[in-house]
Amino acid sequence: MLAHVQSSTLVGIDAALIEVEIDVSTGMQVFHIVGLPDGAVRESRLRVPAAITNAGAFFPMDRITVNLAPADLKKDGTAFDLAIAAGILLATNQIQSLHLDPAHWLIVGELGLDGTVRPIRGALSMAMLAKSLGLRGVILPVANAQEAAIVHGVDVLAVSTLNELVQLFKGERPPVSVQVEQPLDECQDAEVIDFFDVSGQESVKRALEVAAAGNHNLLMLGPPGSGKSMLAKRIPTILPPMTFDESLETTRIYSVTGLLQNGLLPERPFRAPHHTISDVGVIGGGSGLPRPGEISLAHNGVLFLDELPEFRKNVLEVLRQPLENGEVTISRSLVSLTYPASVMLVAAMNPCKCGYFGSDHVRRCHCPVDSVRAYRARISGPVMDRIDLHIEVPAVPYKRLAQRKHGTSSAQMRARVANARAIQARRFEGTPIHTNSQMTPALVQTHCALDKEGHAMLESVIDRFGMSARAYDRILKVARTIADLHGSESIEAAHLAEAIQYRALDRQLSTRGSKSVA
Repeated sequence: MLAHVQSSTLVGIDAALIEVEIDVSTGMQVFHIVGLPDGAVRESRLRVPAAITNAGAFFPMDRITVNLAPADLKKDGTAFDLAIAAGILLATNQIQSLHLDPAHWLIVGELGLDGTVRPIRGALSMAMLAKSLGLRGVILPVANAQEAAIVHGVDVLAVSTLNELVQLFKGERPPVSVQVEQPLDECQDAEVIDFFDVSGQESVKRALEVAAAGNHNLLMLGPPGSGKSMLAKRIPTILPPMTFDESLETTRIYSVTGLLQNGLLPERPFRAPHHTISDVGVIGGGSGLPRPGEISLAHNGVLFLDELPEFRKNVLEVLRQPLENGEVTISRSLVSLTYPASVMLVAAMNPCKCGYFGSDHVRRCHCPVDSVRAYRARISGPVMDRIDLHIEVPAVPYKRLAQRKHGTSSAQMRARVANARAIQARRFEGTPIHTNSQMTPALVQTHCALDKEGHAMLESVIDRFGMSARAYDRILKVARTIADLHGSESIEAAHLAEAIQYRALDRQLSTRGSKSVA
């Protein structure tokens, strides 16, 4: 007997339709799975028979051939278990398609040996595939039901055991679609972070507000204990809320990596990998089909790299292309996948190896100037050019800390950021550009025009510090964002001067070395 069941596999963050063909015929007892399955798929030959038997059904002692079509697409993961089991039961007439036609449903799920149905990766993308194909819905594990139910227009049937799937086919269990639950309120005891709690550092907070308003990449330079990490963790609190489309795209990435716990992600992600991470961990990859890395997990949010010079050089260099294009492409011999990677890069570093170069802190730097140059040279010029703002974070004196004088709150900063983002949305309406940081050189020329005074100011700075053409564009983009924060149609001299001020690392080291190094 021959049976056809529809299932799905992941290709990047998208799902692809897989037709599971099961043939049960008389002959020597064998169980073949063909169609480019990986190791996890081939192991279904052991899981499925045990699950069917322990669920109280009959597993045929015949020749079983399972074909996963299209056969030229590599399949990985354990999501085919439930579809293969359903196909064998259909082919042996233990269940029939009278009450549930498998042609109208995607069936996905991993089976335990006792017949339990375990969660899978990518259920959200699979539900979106079912909707795009005009199918009625998906049958999947209970643990994945809420993320799949986000997609309107498809029914989501959740099963916790193979027996429950059998009951659906036999009409013994009504096909009740899962509905999205209301998100639980945040725990009252959870730590709430806010810029209001930061004592001092008002100039740094201003720079962070500018960066958030234009989605600009940012580098904080300061001695240990000056609050760089604390400030970075508060940046998501001033970013505008994600739109539904942004949340859906980011949620899909977490879904395919198995990190999604329940429903849509409510907040912009904040990822802070340790400096020992590999280039594969940051960009993505791995054995089998490439998986998203940290830069994709931070999509539409913040990627925070603390102790930036301590990251391996190859890790920093592979960031260049995704920071420029907002996506990362991973190529392997059999497949090439592109993952979204539109992030706000926030980095932090000490000014030198000991951390106190140029600081007014009581501890003085004893690093030779050449050592300071070598430390900063760990970050290449092309990587540095992709960072819009370089800001110095000084140590906060004790008197300021003891006063506990609070400053601007995250809510106030977020309101100003939202107003600036609204101006940018109107400016770039009808284009794929959303923020000033994404402007092309042509758009920079159009929207960042300078008057005679501005040209003279920028020319003197570019010539004095030998900045690159990319740095020139970055200054203009930041100046445009500062003008937006002030509600100004044109870039004024004050806006340009502030943008230039945020290029701390473009200053020549020799101009500061004699006073700061002892």
